[in-house]
Amino acid sequence: MERLSLDLQFFSGEKTEKATPKKRQDSRKKGQVAKSQDVNTAIVLLVGFSLLSFLGGYLKDIVTEIFRVSFEEFMLMPLTEANLHIIFLQMVEKAAYFMAPIMGAVLLGGVIANYIQVGFMFSPEAIQFKLSKLDPIQGFKRIFALRAIVELLKSILKISLVGLVVFWVIWGRMDEILILSQKSIGAALATIADITVKVGLYASVVLLVLALFDYFYQKYDFEKNIRMSKQDIKDEHKNIEGDPLIKSRIKQRQREMAMQRMMQEVPHADVVITNPTHFAVAIKYDEEKMDAPYVVAKGVDFIAQKIKLIAKENDVITVENRPLARALYDQTDIGQVIPEEFFKAMAELLAFVYKTKGKI
Repeated sequence: MERLSLDLQFFSGEKTEKATPKKRQDSRKKGQVAKSQDVNTAIVLLVGFSLLSFLGGYLKDIVTEIFRVSFEEFMLMPLTEANLHIIFLQMVEKAAYFMAPIMGAVLLGGVIANYIQVGFMFSPEAIQFKLSKLDPIQGFKRIFALRAIVELLKSILKISLVGLVVFWVIWGRMDEILILSQKSIGAALATIADITVKVGLYASVVLLVLALFDYFYQKYDFEKNIRMSKQDIKDEHKNIEGDPLIKSRIKQRQREMAMQRMMQEVPHADVVITNPTHFAVAIKYDEEKMDAPYVVAKGVDFIAQKIKLIAKENDVITVENRPLARALYDQTDIGQVIPEEFFKAMAELLAFVYKTKGKI
């Protein structure tokens, strides 16, 4: 029964196997990774409110300076084009001093959150425009899918817990809130700012804890979605190995190219040794390349006949020596120096060739 169950799983294509490294790599290229957006939100909020708690005095001084300059200097300046230009530049500068630390911290937090989850990833395919994304039927399916229901429940849980934390912080500071009207404007603003930062920090910590659980859920869901069936693994292996017909064509093309390169070396050979019909071995001696004669081409039957034909067309001397031709064909490869036991016989042949060509 167990064997039958496995066979049924195989033929039904049930995705029961873990994804292969290639499947994971392909998914990553498409931008499909285990990632929780809640982690990004929580870290960005935590970094932002932490910065506000540390730089509160600095930011307060900038805001105070903006109000001071506006009421003491800008309101007394005549309304001219030059003055408007000066006011605009100064306000932009002060706004930049105010916003730069916050924006920088938020940007850094977002980068860190993404890098922790998925590392460095650039996926142009994930941002490509696809008409299928505008399909209303697919949109309704996504809305009413199980994943959408899970996301809805997560959102309700996050809102509830964050609401409880906010209520808890504010309730604990209720005495200070009730006497805000009795404080100076500066003191009241300082109290409100302190409460706001505290609420943000506590809420960020709660969101971060929830985000960790969400990340593990997203990782589980991602692993489930990229599972493969046994047939998928078999097809992937076949694609990696390559179709047998295509592989045979590639090998045939490689053999043809190697044959072409080999035939191009025959005209440069010093001698072609034959047996005389079945084997042909082209030998060259170039003391600048190698210390001994080496094989530039070899072949049997049809290839041997072609080597002899090219040698004849290029005035390369052909010498019949049946045992030497067969031995060189069996014991040497193209580009390889001939074995030492053939040096004497080869020296006699080369001497004959050089003498015939008038080189010696």
